[in-house]
Amino acid sequence: MAVFLLHLIFLTTFLQGLAAQQTCDACGLNNVCSRNSNDSPTCECPRGFSLLDSNNTHGNCKPDFSPSCDEVYSEAEFDFNELRDIDWPTGDYATMEQSNEEDCKTSCLKDCFCAVAIYRSNTCWKKKLPLSKGHKDGSLNVTAFLKYRKGDGPPGKPPRCPPGKPPLFSGEKKDRQSLIITGSALFGTSVFVNIVLSVLICFGIFLINKKKIRKVDLGGTSVETNVIRFKYNELVQATNRFKDELGKGAFGIVYKGVIGTKSVAVKKLDRIVEDSEREFRTEVNAIARTHHKNLVQLLGFCDDGEQRLLVYEYMSNGTLASFLFGNMRPSWSHRCNIAFGIAKGLSYLHEECSTQIIHCDIKPQNILLDEYYNARISDFGLAKLLLMNQSRTNTGIRGTKGYVAPEWFRNTPVTAKVDVYSFGVLLLEIISCRKSVEGNESGDEYGAILTDWAWDCYQEKRLGVLVENDSEALVDVKKLKTFVMVGLWCIQENPSLRPTMRIVIQMLEGVVDVKEPPCPSPVSISLS
Repeated sequence: MAVFLLHLIFLTTFLQGLAAQQTCDACGLNNVCSRNSNDSPTCECPRGFSLLDSNNTHGNCKPDFSPSCDEVYSEAEFDFNELRDIDWPTGDYATMEQSNEEDCKTSCLKDCFCAVAIYRSNTCWKKKLPLSKGHKDGSLNVTAFLKYRKGDGPPGKPPRCPPGKPPLFSGEKKDRQSLIITGSALFGTSVFVNIVLSVLICFGIFLINKKKIRKVDLGGTSVETNVIRFKYNELVQATNRFKDELGKGAFGIVYKGVIGTKSVAVKKLDRIVEDSEREFRTEVNAIARTHHKNLVQLLGFCDDGEQRLLVYEYMSNGTLASFLFGNMRPSWSHRCNIAFGIAKGLSYLHEECSTQIIHCDIKPQNILLDEYYNARISDFGLAKLLLMNQSRTNTGIRGTKGYVAPEWFRNTPVTAKVDVYSFGVLLLEIISCRKSVEGNESGDEYGAILTDWAWDCYQEKRLGVLVENDSEALVDVKKLKTFVMVGLWCIQENPSLRPTMRIVIQMLEGVVDVKEPPCPSPVSISLS
């Protein structure tokens, strides 16, 4: 019996390794992967971080604090956890050569954006959150300095690692214990127990696959997905009877809920018209097939009777509209990062999905911000799937005033270029922190339409007026001019003149030269 129990423990360890897909890529954001003596990956949050989902050791790790430049920043409030032989190879935003450890730490300490500094061979790399592809390897010969707020350390937090000693990961101790147990089990095995073990492994693999892959019936289309089908009563309980309303959309209301320990956003679709049900099926089908860091992730859905609901991950920092048009003006660098994120998310929807997705309602209210203020495109309730050989939709005009492309009002094909137009308007909003359509009650020169005013400012070389003399933007005037030019290209009345979102990204990054844009609406201007 003892040997059999040991084999069961071995089976559990084996299946955990199988679920991790035997690769360090299985570890989530801010997580650190190390390998045990069996070359199996083990994920562990570093000090100063904790699991977002305590039941998923391979998931994302959340920091005890998030570096922010939107509040008063004092370097005296922060210190570092020093970790040896740990690196996150991506996410560098600044590099200091011919540096020493103290200079590296000091530079990160003074930088409100810096979350971790990596030091190796007289070079310092500064990184922002979130961190990805973290791994621990004794051959790296690097030192990681993880910033933490002195007063925010968790109770009972262990002291910093002394220089020269690696951090203690609980996973290392578990790996050694697992190795001892596994070795004992293998040496004490018998033919009969091996047969039983083989059967159990096969059965375990079957159960994992059965749990992982669910077939969602969407009107005859079968989709392999990890999304969960909820019962309506489960979502009633999760949202406390739909008590906490987050916002309203074209097809329903969004409520905050809690499932287990995880906050979620539950979108309850109105069934006032038949089209709402079609949109629900389209949305589940589309989002179930997508995965991108700049898209809001669909966690589950409900089609219980006449109820149609969608369950999304909760975005803690609200909408881009609140962020852009609030009392505090976001920094120029932050706004640029948000613009890049939206562009990448749209490019993915247009060109990287197996079936092209046109959003049809890109606006700041449909861009959400996660805990790191990364842009996430939301609300696929207006999305329309198009086969690659289709050139137009037949569902009528969609979108929001101020963001709708001209071809919606004409008998011309509607393509992904309608999203490019909306992105152009949104980009000009991000640049200026002004709404696309706004009254002129104050009597200033800013008229009702932002796109016309932006063109005038560009033509008259008054970009300072467009950004209200934002000093950070004016210091980076080359990028500012590039962003404005890209925005003007995106809002060209003729869809064929608009770039694709892939080209937009290249222009924003400076990989492709941006030519002088023509007047976006020459016909409209000539008739005025």
